[in-house]
Amino acid sequence: MTAPRFFYPFSPQCGDTIELPDTLAHHAVRVLRLKHDTPIVLFDGRQGQYHATLILEGKKALAHIHKYETRNVELAGHLTLGQALVSSDKMDWIIEKAVETGVRTFIPVLARRSVVNLGAERIGKKMRHWEKIIESACAQCGRNQLMQLTEPKTLPSLLATTDLTLICHPDAPHSLRDVLNPSSNHITLLIGPEGGWSEEEMAQADKAGVKPVRFGKRILRTETAGLAMVSAISALQDWE
Repeated sequence: MTAPRFFYPFSPQCGDTIELPDTLAHHAVRVLRLKHDTPIVLFDGRQGQYHATLILEGKKALAHIHKYETRNVELAGHLTLGQALVSSDKMDWIIEKAVETGVRTFIPVLARRSVVNLGAERIGKKMRHWEKIIESACAQCGRNQLMQLTEPKTLPSLLATTDLTLICHPDAPHSLRDVLNPSSNHITLLIGPEGGWSEEEMAQADKAGVKPVRFGKRILRTETAGLAMVSAISALQDWE
């Protein structure tokens, strides 16, 4: 059975017995109901993980560190997903699945037709909420490196890049196979909101040399398109 995994962004020494942070301890003891002497894994978000044993002493939850190892399960290439802001439950789901499918960098995009508008205060709260989702998803799927999350950006700010940038559109003339190159090691994929990209945004992308792509003959929902494209790219590029 796989040992429960927890995000612990520090660097203990082998042989140390450390007290676990309150939120981590609560999740381990109150939510997962782990018992004394249960094997656990603490991952640091930088491709390292610590094998440890959970120790319960009264109300304290400790971990005795046995071994450190570097374990890299990242895709061979760097995939950036620019996802237009969508409703909260959809965005949470997209971020979680982006972690699972191997996205390296996630960029929330302020698209013209996004139904969600975030002020400065809400952006801060959303960023902290999304960071927790990323940590939890990494713990579940076995990633030891956290997916990088940037603050929301406008589409024009994402178009000034030398990387291969693709924008998903159901009427695009090209498929993924048409535009991918085996030598492309850093790909940025842009996914529009529920109402799709506006004509102005598509024109901006075209002027910047961004390549529009479609996925098959069907129209995918915004919460499906990015994840389907990410999986297809990693397979076609042989990044697994």
